Amino acid sequence: MLTSVEADLIRVLADPLRLRVVTLLARETLCTTHLVEETGAKQTNLSNHLRVLREAGVVDTEPCGRFTYYRLRPEVIETLAGRFAELAATARATAEHNRKRACP
Repeated sequence: MLTSVEADLIRVLADPLRLRVVTLLARETLCTTHLVEETGAKQTNLSNHLRVLREAGVVDTEPCGRFTYYRLRPEVIETLAGRFAELAATARATAEHNRKRACP
């Protein structure tokens, strides 16, 4: 069973723009200006998505003059990936042993 924190992370990452941002940040630390250029999103919309990612603990910020840089926190993604790997292993074992609940 997924924890509420893991379920919240899935919800946060389910948004296509946030997932795109996470993908970009996996490759390099970027500021909002870079992310606007890469995604084509409006700055205010992107800032709202970055706030959601920051509040969920997916990204860290680093002020640099008048810019704010965003960095992906890989351990958060690794934790979620580990839970999905556990689910896949359970599903594989279930399929291999043909486990199914009898209907009443």
